[in-house]
Amino acid sequence: MSAPSVLIAGCGDVGSRLATQLLAEQWRVHGLRRTVSHLPEGVLGVAGDLFSAQCPADWPEEPLDYLVYCAAATEHDEAGYRAAYVEGLQHVLGWLKQHGQRPKRLLFVSSSSVYEQKDGEWIDETAPAEANAYSGRLMLEAEQVALDSGIPASRVRLTGIYGPGREWLLTQVRRGYRVAVEPPLYGNRIHADDAAGLLACLLKADHGGAELEDCYIGVDDAPAPLAEVVGWLRDYLGVTEWAADASVRRTGSKRCSNARAKALGWVPRYPSYREGYAAILEGQG
Repeated sequence: MSAPSVLIAGCGDVGSRLATQLLAEQWRVHGLRRTVSHLPEGVLGVAGDLFSAQCPADWPEEPLDYLVYCAAATEHDEAGYRAAYVEGLQHVLGWLKQHGQRPKRLLFVSSSSVYEQKDGEWIDETAPAEANAYSGRLMLEAEQVALDSGIPASRVRLTGIYGPGREWLLTQVRRGYRVAVEPPLYGNRIHADDAAGLLACLLKADHGGAELEDCYIGVDDAPAPLAEVVGWLRDYLGVTEWAADASVRRTGSKRCSNARAKALGWVPRYPSYREGYAAILEGQG
């Protein structure tokens, strides 16, 4: 069996981690991003702009077995999300068609923001996705573009990604961030390495002949109340002061299940926030 080829469109943080994992398995990896000098060694660079309809000059000529669409919005407003997720995906699908390429499967990296549940309930891929905010609504619209692409597609709804360089919560805790304790405000997270690992697991399973579902949630084993995570980080960091301003009350509270991904054989390296944040703070993650 020859080495499978994959194009990672939007090969940023998670995409580069995925590329590194696939290169270790001898896959041929093409990475599309504006600045190809930022790609990991061994990735075949495709200098391109997902926000432009112009096909990249160095688009790969070989057949592509897989497409992973892994863009990130640069502007966090409705137009920015439409450009990054809906129109960007439409551009890539058009470029594939232009070159007569039809991958065996498309993985569209989506977000758990498509779920509006707020009462701490457990949800899985079968739960209603009825987003009200523009971010979730546009993700659902982009997911539909993937499902209607004519290529077998799986949506991968990642929860809150954290990891080196994604340390917003650590910064807040060091400043004495307060969180409402009651009612518990459940959050869901996944380490960037595990997000990449889940995508790699899905690609390898499909390549090995497994039947993939059309949707997977990417989350660790232990959704936890934000107050618990903050308390653990305060202890770990030795923070004793509290910020003077009122406690932060974020919206949304749900617990996402990873049972479907684990049934396929995926195992997170960082099963909870404890292992993940400890690795970051010890400089390993």
